[in-house]
Amino acid sequence: MVIRVKVIPKSSKTELVGYLPDGTWKVKVAAAPEKGKANRALCEFLAERLGVAKSRVRIVAGETSPLKRIVIE
Repeated sequence: MVIRVKVIPKSSKTELVGYLPDGTWKVKVAAAPEKGKANRALCEFLAERLGVAKSRVRIVAGETSPLKRIVIE
């Protein structure tokens, strides 16, 4: 499965906020966007939310952008 995610880093807590009109998930992440911390927090959150192992969630596009494409195997 491939999903698009808009990430809002440095929020008060990590949570799914909603969806954009094009179906992109909007996720707030508590971690700061430095040294990949926000990306790791996002992958951990999605894995927990979808009930899969963390190793099965990968960012395939948008490593340094707020808009990301995520693959869940």
